Amino acid sequence: MPTPGTSPGVLVTRPEPGLSETLAAVSAAGWVAYASPALCITPHSLRALPHHFAACVLTSGQAVQAAQASLPPTCPVYAVGDRTAQRAQSAGFTAVQSARGDAEALAALIIRTLTPESGPLLLLSGARQGMELADRLRQAGFRVVRRVAYTARPARQIAPDVLCALRAGEISHSLFFSSESAVSWLAALPEAYRDAACRTTAIVISQAAAAVLEKAGWTHCVVAEKPTAQAMLAALGVCPAGRILRSSD
Repeated sequence: MPTPGTSPGVLVTRPEPGLSETLAAVSAAGWVAYASPALCITPHSLRALPHHFAACVLTSGQAVQAAQASLPPTCPVYAVGDRTAQRAQSAGFTAVQSARGDAEALAALIIRTLTPESGPLLLLSGARQGMELADRLRQAGFRVVRRVAYTARPARQIAPDVLCALRAGEISHSLFFSSESAVSWLAALPEAYRDAACRTTAIVISQAAAAVLEKAGWTHCVVAEKPTAQAMLAALGVCPAGRILRSSD
């Protein structure tokens, strides 16, 4: 990783799984990557499942662990995006399809390729998440069993090295992967560092996340073309070669 101060820094607020690979991708593009996960993820063990399911629906890669522990590898999996699909394949699932988008794209893929007569669907999501997707599928005639696969708690504090980099003007961009992450990270940010954070360019996964940051005082938010980590990294781009970031920039 480059030495802080020699290249612009990028704040990565994504939790694991996903944080490490994003840090690596940011560093490979020439930026200085700062880890500052906004959420702490706690996996859940699922209680006994009452059905044989036509498919498992995953709204996040964080739900893969619960799916792996509860379902046979032959169960078809519908994943919200490519990275979630790849994690499901790495976990041993043999029939995985990616919606390459958001919950709306995931619902459309399922409705297009399955019928309600195929059997019930198991929807695995985080606490307080996935309800709209479940409702959409039920309106289309599907029977949906929703289970909470993990809980996401707000981070309580931000690492001192991140705060020091913000104060020194060494972070030029910030990546936010959900509106929930934006809310949680801002809640953990000491007020004395708010202005420095708001001067960074925020790259966000959705307009909802942008709205959270703009309300907090962010002056420049870029919404990724697609609601995926790959699109966010594309919006970040390669670090300008040889640029030295100073606090006056």
